[in-house]
Amino acid sequence: HVQLVESGGGSVQPGGSLRVSCAASGTLVSLSVMGWYRQAPGKQHELVATITSGGRTNYLDSLKGRFTISRDNAENTVDLQMNSLIPEDTAGYYCNERWGAVISWGRGTQVTVAS
Repeated sequence: HVQLVESGGGSVQPGGSLRVSCAASGTLVSLSVMGWYRQAPGKQHELVATITSGGRTNYLDSLKGRFTISRDNAENTVDLQMNSLIPEDTAGYYCNERWGAVISWGRGTQVTVAS
């Protein structure tokens, strides 16, 4: 039974930084494709970043240079470092795991960017 639990969300002013973390159990993040997605009110769910078992990363084009996904195999966690945050980054952020055809989701953590 895979469990993904996000943490680290919160409120920050524009230009600030936040780091959200996804703790996995029942699976190994080192063997899966792990990702972060986000959904803002009234907007579609969108891919933020992914990291493969081989360490290859992929980002939403508009976030390149501001967001960084990383994986800690020892802790079995996947983090998303978010810098230079803007109000448009406000959303629920969700951790995702792909293991073959099986996809698992966390419940999400809210990130709010506002003055």
